[in-house]
Amino acid sequence: MEKIIKIIAEELNVKDGQVENTIKLIDEGNTIPFIARYRKEVTGGLSDEQLRILGERLTYLRNLEQRKNEIIKSIEEQGKLTDEILKQTELAVTLAEVEDIYRPYKQKKKTRATVAKAKGLEPLAQIIIEQKEKRDIREIARNYINIDKLSSEERKNKDKVVQSEEEAIQGALDIIAEDISDNSDFRKKIKKICYREGLISTKAAKEDEKSNYEMYYDYNEVVSKIPSHRILAINRGEKGEFLKVKIDKNEEKIFYIIEREIIKGETQFTEMLKNTIQDSFKRLIEPSIDREIRSDLTEKAEEKAIKVFGQNAKQLLLGAPIKGKTVMGFDPAYRTGCKIAVIDETGKVLDISTVYPTAPQNDVEGAKKELLKLIEKDSVNMIAIGNGTASRESEAFVADMIKETKHEVNYVIVSEAGASVYSASKLATEEYPDINVSIRGAISIARRLQDPLAELVKIDPKAIGVGQYQHDVNQKRLSESLTGVVEDAVNKVGVDVNTATPSLLSYVSGINSTIAKNIVKYRDENGKLKARKELLKVPKLGKVAFEQCAGFLRIMDGTNSLETTAVHPESYDVAEKLLEKVGFEIKDLKDKEKVLQLREKLKTIKVEQVSRELNIGEMTLKDIIEELSKPGRDPRDEMPKPILRQDVLKFEDLKEGMILPGTIRNVIDFGAFVDIGVKYDGLVHISEMSDKYIKNPSEIVSVGDVVKVKVIKIDMDRHKVGLSMKF
Repeated sequence: MEKIIKIIAEELNVKDGQVENTIKLIDEGNTIPFIARYRKEVTGGLSDEQLRILGERLTYLRNLEQRKNEIIKSIEEQGKLTDEILKQTELAVTLAEVEDIYRPYKQKKKTRATVAKAKGLEPLAQIIIEQKEKRDIREIARNYINIDKLSSEERKNKDKVVQSEEEAIQGALDIIAEDISDNSDFRKKIKKICYREGLISTKAAKEDEKSNYEMYYDYNEVVSKIPSHRILAINRGEKGEFLKVKIDKNEEKIFYIIEREIIKGETQFTEMLKNTIQDSFKRLIEPSIDREIRSDLTEKAEEKAIKVFGQNAKQLLLGAPIKGKTVMGFDPAYRTGCKIAVIDETGKVLDISTVYPTAPQNDVEGAKKELLKLIEKDSVNMIAIGNGTASRESEAFVADMIKETKHEVNYVIVSEAGASVYSASKLATEEYPDINVSIRGAISIARRLQDPLAELVKIDPKAIGVGQYQHDVNQKRLSESLTGVVEDAVNKVGVDVNTATPSLLSYVSGINSTIAKNIVKYRDENGKLKARKELLKVPKLGKVAFEQCAGFLRIMDGTNSLETTAVHPESYDVAEKLLEKVGFEIKDLKDKEKVLQLREKLKTIKVEQVSRELNIGEMTLKDIIEELSKPGRDPRDEMPKPILRQDVLKFEDLKEGMILPGTIRNVIDFGAFVDIGVKYDGLVHISEMSDKYIKNPSEIVSVGDVVKVKVIKIDMDRHKVGLSMKF
């Protein structure tokens, strides 16, 4: 365990004690959000992201240790364990290295070498590899011909028969070839050469075939430098049978390394061993090492893609909510009509309708009349338009229509990724049993504007639609990572226990889907919860779950004003003493004027001194001060607000040099896609993001950011827009 602690501490660049304490907390069953928020003193203030990396590495390294023990036991049982094997295993840092060490001792399926061994040719192989024998090898090989020594029944089994000198020699060389391929030292050196000097080389599978992969029809790049998005693109092209992929490597150098170890001067065996080394490499080593390298590159590329997806999804989930507005959800379509749902500021459905302003009906006047009536009747302030099919035509219609409204109405383009998946889900059926599937999408679009987090947690995170190649990566790993991202977002914001859906509650630290449903059931049967401790009456929510979840659940109009904040029940006494120290009481947190006065007083607190007086850690005290300064605060209020529009911009209106506001919709390895209010998102390439060198676009932009961009390139035929943030 000490070794694992040291490895993780070095990788995260933190102290051994921080890692050791964190592992203890994880092993005790504490969740990452709880540890990140309420055990800062124990972990030394590790962030939720660091804690998740720590948790993943802990699992990997524990599995690695377990596998090491398994292979040592297996080799020992075969009576072949040596100090050298023990040392090699101890030094191995990846599962691939451990498997390479175990390769010679693994139970093999039938191979040319196992057949040769069954024929009794191992001693002959030993003579050849030692290269000491002066007699002609053919003469020695003659002793291994056994066809005359076998019964007629035994001769039927070809795997037992040696008919000639050539066959005996070839069998012995097959044994040598397999031994070379099983040599972990050779494999390690060959992999190193491939990573340092190898080239990923791609060709067209079918000449002159049109596809999205034409840039890879005659392409190569150094293995060590190829970026993750290109690896995933090449993989996809190969899977679709558009590309042939191989790894070009310095074979002369590889042969020299093996020959230097195997060949002992010029003898009758030299040429046959050179040929055997080449056979071993081409037939056994190269295919397996190519698979390992491709697999390793893919795994790293997937990790990068999953990380990018997670960062984007988190920003989307933490998008600023539009509070206190009545919103009209507008789900665009052509033939089937645009679905409309009006919801009030609490998310309650007020009206639903279907209008046909788009082709083929083009009933613009009828649609205008219907929507103006609803806007007036329900006092609609905001229209949320889905960004899918017919979105821009619908936007043009809405921009024209709201000019005739009696009060100010703005519209926002909202991502509708996953809305159709949600509409047909069991959850949507439970929420809106009497509403048509197609209308549910419009409700989801409207609610996404009001509260992105509460709505997006209802959708499979993969369907949120921000990332690169998310459908190509390891789906189990993606799912685990995104669940962590959603948990971190939900627990960062906090959840109103009296209004949250089971979907939202199930992402709260310590709460599973069963407990989430039980909370809602308890709420329905007993009315609103008035205090956090009332949660202990919820079936299956025991003391352990309460400790994990209490601080993340908010009670907005309960008996204790501390429960509108993230202050944990275990710190209520400290919070009360702190308030008393500056001349306030808990009830003052309900009074806006007093909160403003309190905020000023709290700024004068000497954290180091007061933490000693109250016997509490400085980091925890700082968190309590922050919460008391802004009780009921929603951290998302500090995020960029969506761009509100009243008029539409057509693609044809764009001109090079134009400066426009835009919203970052997606951040990828090579840049960011920006919604500038036309039908197609523009691309800011990484080279156009800053005058300074940046390694990754996420260093300076996030999903949801509102940025100013300059149009630098317009491709009318392909509907592509090049943008720059440098001007």
